[in-house]
Amino acid sequence: MKRWFLPQMPDLLGLLRAQAAVNSEGIDAFVDWSYGRNEAGDPGEVLRERAHDADAAKRRVQTALRAAFSTPLDPEDIYELSERMDVVINDARNIVREAEVIAMTPDGHMAAMAEHIAAGHRRLADAIAALGHDDDAATIASDAAVSACRDLERVYRTAMSDLLGSDDLREVMGRRELYRRCSRTGDAVEAVAERIWYIVVKRP
Repeated sequence: MKRWFLPQMPDLLGLLRAQAAVNSEGIDAFVDWSYGRNEAGDPGEVLRERAHDADAAKRRVQTALRAAFSTPLDPEDIYELSERMDVVINDARNIVREAEVIAMTPDGHMAAMAEHIAAGHRRLADAIAALGHDDDAATIASDAAVSACRDLERVYRTAMSDLLGSDDLREVMGRRELYRRCSRTGDAVEAVAERIWYIVVKRP
């Protein structure tokens, strides 16, 4: 009896979209945490759970890449997009962890920065959904994600400036670290957007 083995064609773009969806749930929980909203339970715990789910989603992308006979995008680009998305949600989770360690609650500046992170990530999800069939939509959404990160930087500069008026050293040191972590999370969002642009630019 002859056996025919067909090459595997996993839905890699679908797996990337699924990872982005899990990330979005986690980032939404991060926004809830930054505002102190807990109507649906502890948002910090929800974020930690979604970060764990995002790790599993990233592994599914990597496993599928190993098995795929052909891919809709360069394998390195798929791998890098998945890795960079994972950095975003892990950075958000680490902000919450740091705040818990130093026993400091988020303030209005952090809530504003969290909103910009979430806005940028939503546009990343739009860009990833468009990849492979609408490159113009992907780059437009990526540009919007970068714009959200630039708005975050304006909030960050204002927040750091406001710290100059505080005489509480613990407050200044703690807030400065949390603000910097928020800024780095914005940088992580922008890094995903830039990779999407790179993918589109090098496509034939």
